[in-house]
Amino acid sequence: MTLQQSLLLSRRGFLAGACCAAAAPILTPVTLAAAPGDNRFVTIVLRGAMDGLDLVQPYGDPAFAALRPKLGLTPQTGLLDLDGFFGLNPAASALMPLWQAGELSFIHAVSTPYRDQRSHFDGQDMLETGGGDKAERTGWLNRALAAIPRSDARKAIDINAARELILSGPNDVDSWSTQSNFTLAEDEIAFLDRLYAGDEAFARAMEEAKKTDMSADALYGDAKRGAGIAEMAGLAGGMLREEYRIASFSINGWDTHVGQKAQFRKAVGDLSTAIVTLKASLGDEAWGKTVVLAITEFGRTARENGTGGTDHGTGGLAVLAGGAIPGGKVLGQWPGLGDDQLLDRRDLMPTGDVREIAAAMLYRQFGIDPDNLTGKVFPGLSFDKSSAYLKG
Repeated sequence: MTLQQSLLLSRRGFLAGACCAAAAPILTPVTLAAAPGDNRFVTIVLRGAMDGLDLVQPYGDPAFAALRPKLGLTPQTGLLDLDGFFGLNPAASALMPLWQAGELSFIHAVSTPYRDQRSHFDGQDMLETGGGDKAERTGWLNRALAAIPRSDARKAIDINAARELILSGPNDVDSWSTQSNFTLAEDEIAFLDRLYAGDEAFARAMEEAKKTDMSADALYGDAKRGAGIAEMAGLAGGMLREEYRIASFSINGWDTHVGQKAQFRKAVGDLSTAIVTLKASLGDEAWGKTVVLAITEFGRTARENGTGGTDHGTGGLAVLAGGAIPGGKVLGQWPGLGDDQLLDRRDLMPTGDVREIAAAMLYRQFGIDPDNLTGKVFPGLSFDKSSAYLKG
């Protein structure tokens, strides 16, 4: 049997194997952990480098319009004004009631310490391990379990066959595989196209795979993808309403090099669905004791590129939601978008550490001692109880 025949006989296997090789998960695992008390904490990893300048647009910055002539909006062209300087992308309109209720905030110009090659793989590893040691293979959220005061029940359950790095580590984890199928996002499909472009047999098999029935219901099925995200978030919320107190899952689709408007709208819809569904499934009482933190491996270039997208950058955006946060604010120190204010004259300059946000929320929700936060959970991080992210 030739390589070409073998590939064509198993198109679904080909796609699954290719995605595994690319470290871009198709299925989104939900990981949950038990902890004492009634406070809840949810992390959402936005894989692919979410463009924070598109989600929360600094339309009041005089340099923004020139950097984003096609992607940039104003309140006159559909942007949802937040505070007279920043506005929310209309694709996230489902989140506006949370903003108005003081249950949603955004933190601009934040990043991990990662500054090397803007690699998704390395960037996500640092985001999930919470440190600068590339050899570290435990996640900061797993380490946090051991630092929670009175944390007798450190059991976690992973609602998938594979565990994400953020909650990997020595603390016990139970796994349970969901039957839900999540579709490939457009950035994942584009990655596979690029990955196999130089190999005629693999490229041909990829094109054949996209022409099968899988194209309609799994590769490009937006309705099915949306339903899967809602089911995943609903499951997490339901279990957090019971004995679990910590959850983590990912949303893919943020690598918007080409045709960003359409692709970003879908990804933002997924994020909005996840947060709104979490609130609904938790109920008012539990939601009032919940913090949701959505983070990404790095931001994107300040300038849009020639193909209607943006490339890998540095400074990004974190999203905070929940009834337990100081909401209705755009936080962080805004660096500006002038040429001399950009990092390497191309990226939003980071002025905050995304790990400090996570540390502040762990302190707020579970009272983890600051010495443990800086010594065990996020080694080397500077954090104290006066963090701006705790004020409100």
